Amino acid sequence: MPTTASNENGAHPHATGAEPTAGESRAPRVLVITQNCPLPQDRRVWNELLALKQAGYEVVAICPEGPGRNAGSFSRLEGVDIFRYRQTEATGNPLSYVREYVTAFWRIRRLARRLAGERGFEIVQTANPPDFLLLAVRFLKRRGARFIFDHHDLAPELYLARFGGERRLFYRLALVLERLNFHVADIVLASNESYRRVAETRGHKRPGEVFVVRSGPVLPRFRAVPADPALRRGSEHLLSFVGEMAPQDGIDHAIRALGHLRKARDDWHAIFAGDGPALKPLRELTAELGLEEQIEFAGWLEDAELLSLLCSSDVCLVPDPKTPLSDASTLVKVAEYMAMSRPIVAYDLTETRVTAGDAALFAPPNDPQAFADAIAELLDDPARREAMGRIGRERVEQSLSWEHSRMELLAAYDAALSGPQGNPWPAWRPRRAASPVREGK
Repeated sequence: MPTTASNENGAHPHATGAEPTAGESRAPRVLVITQNCPLPQDRRVWNELLALKQAGYEVVAICPEGPGRNAGSFSRLEGVDIFRYRQTEATGNPLSYVREYVTAFWRIRRLARRLAGERGFEIVQTANPPDFLLLAVRFLKRRGARFIFDHHDLAPELYLARFGGERRLFYRLALVLERLNFHVADIVLASNESYRRVAETRGHKRPGEVFVVRSGPVLPRFRAVPADPALRRGSEHLLSFVGEMAPQDGIDHAIRALGHLRKARDDWHAIFAGDGPALKPLRELTAELGLEEQIEFAGWLEDAELLSLLCSSDVCLVPDPKTPLSDASTLVKVAEYMAMSRPIVAYDLTETRVTAGDAALFAPPNDPQAFADAIAELLDDPARREAMGRIGRERVEQSLSWEHSRMELLAAYDAALSGPQGNPWPAWRPRRAASPVREGK
């Protein structure tokens, strides 16, 4: 959805509204920090920011600067003030990530210190990876702020999925940082029940300190549009993948599966929408298997193009291989496919099965031939595809949409404000409007 911006000249405002007069109660100010992705490109964090703003909180965000609409040191989108810092990009090896993270640590700390002096914050929320962001702003805890850790990824398992176990020092460092992050946090937002168990076991958090806030789709954004036959490029069927293209995301499994599928049939075209560090080797693998005519890499799509692609697809692909990370993680694309009533082929992963249920056909993990067989099975059964799509949409509407997660998010913030340090706003409560959160682009 379109967003509105102000302060286009990049000037930094010095306050988020007037201070209350004597006897009045103002809303708590929230600082949300993310390093992994610019805002509003990070959908989960952006949904959280808008939910907090609509509930009456005063919201400020810090994130890395990005290209295009994510450039500039400051912008205001839908009432959220976004401050950006220059990111030093990693090149793919562990040492380059150390350089990126060390630079981000000091730039976030410096920016947060300036903003805290200008505004003051009662709650600070950080999203991982990496797991050091709360440590970068620990000085705010000494000033009385409550800390919330939004647990997006299992950072130690993410390291193993990307680099393997040969560099044990970095893996042990990831475990130490995770433990410190849990220790500093007052409240943890877990993205599913598997992550809740990690917070309560590895993180030693009490049950009342952990809230499951799933990364559900905002239903008004995922609306049906007419299919576009041209996307099939003359083929009978269209397959699609939408998401990040990193080494651990398994797009190479999907391409190898399509290589097997073409040996049996060529009545399909596949579109991979997204970008990431694995894109170049994925293109090379596609050429190596001679699939350039049947596999198309579309890059990141705007909402209208994305909806058209999904509504035109016969089967959507979730090729993430089974690893300790993927098996415990909720994959955002799964619920988004379901919101668009699309049937899914996926490897049989614990949390993917929890999310999709009968909306997906599961292949034995890490077996591209079995993945190809599952695709073929669905292509030959249009009635089953339709039934699976209907089941998926119903599951999202009943329990998996962002509106359900939004209520858990606000409950977590209630708990933060009522923590051991006491609630400094006894007369203030967040608004509980039932209207769904609008999502910015």
